[in-house]
Amino acid sequence: VQLQASGGGLVQPGGSLRISCAVSGSIRNFNHMSWYRQAPGKEREWVARIYGGGTTGYADSVKGRFTISRDIAKRTVYLQMNSLKPEDTAVYYCKASRGITSFWGQGTLVTVSS
Repeated sequence: VQLQASGGGLVQPGGSLRISCAVSGSIRNFNHMSWYRQAPGKEREWVARIYGGGTTGYADSVKGRFTISRDIAKRTVYLQMNSLKPEDTAVYYCKASRGITSFWGQGTLVTVSS
């Protein structure tokens, strides 16, 4: 299983960005798909999750600003990020989980700065 994250870049505070995670296999093979992030000097933290049935969950720090979604036909998971803050600056990683097994993609860097 390979996961390819893309779409990161530089955005001004208050701006928006959508990042993507392309999966080599069917998303339906996984119990849930998640986004994590790791800021410089900090531990990796969970950001958002979407379950097989479509239920979603968010970290308190991004709730109301970020939206996770998926396109099963395109085998892609998205993270729409609005009202971005400098503290959202991080490398964002996607993860696919099936039972106790997880697969990670390489990260995509999001920088929020004026």
